[in-house]
Amino acid sequence: MKAGGDTRWPAPAKLNLFLHVTGRRADGYHELQTLFQLIDLTDTLEISVRDDGRIERPEGPKDLAPEADLTVRAARALKDASGTRLGASLGVRKRIPLGSGLGGGSSDAATALLVLNELWDCRLALGELVALGATLGADVPVFVQGSSAWAEGVGERLTPVTLPSRWYVIIHPRVAVSTREVFQSPELTRNSPLITLRAFFESGGRNDCEAVVRSRSPEVAEALEWLSRVAPAHLTGTGSCVFTAFESAAEAERLAGRVPDRWGSFVARGLDRSPLHELLRHTRGG
Repeated sequence: MKAGGDTRWPAPAKLNLFLHVTGRRADGYHELQTLFQLIDLTDTLEISVRDDGRIERPEGPKDLAPEADLTVRAARALKDASGTRLGASLGVRKRIPLGSGLGGGSSDAATALLVLNELWDCRLALGELVALGATLGADVPVFVQGSSAWAEGVGERLTPVTLPSRWYVIIHPRVAVSTREVFQSPELTRNSPLITLRAFFESGGRNDCEAVVRSRSPEVAEALEWLSRVAPAHLTGTGSCVFTAFESAAEAERLAGRVPDRWGSFVARGLDRSPLHELLRHTRGG
């Protein structure tokens, strides 16, 4: 790929099918086990290369300043790591709600890293981009790697997995939840025992953050209670979105049609592979 005009690139969301907090490190970061499921709900990034070296975000979330946007921070991190003299304009069109536990900001950052690595001809290997993504946020590496994955550590130790085909109904209670506040909460469980992927499929798992989020966000608690009356209800990440799974799109659509109007809802298909990686491969002619 060569530097040129605007290009549009997907940034997929994720669900945490479970989330166990297994410990806390001396540096304050938490040790986790989780299973990331990529889904086909996406943001879109419009990226164009600049010759003046500047990195700008002319379009993005109104309530998120460009300097605080992980997309901008990712571009600057790659620029510093590669030494390129080029810049970029980054337009971020959001469909993934902020503070929802769907990983939208992290996915946007990963898309910026992967696409600019190509457009700027930086030639960083995927492993180098994963490591760079880890400096930006715990969820960035899974989107850089580009597949649903079993994750451990702080989220950086990833094992790609192929998951059963599922359709998900996702409810957004129209509130945001602060990940930092949840993980700083004194009542958060931090000693869940380690499990295996096989054990998860045999007996399931839970989200250790759910009790904290329920106590701090009545809107999320209400959504979980409503969903649990009709299907198994789960919190993704630290919230605020809750979800349930179905084997067919028709089943998912039927339930989505019953979600109260005061909440947002999505029907999304589970993905084993990121649509961004598929598009990059096609663009390269691979």
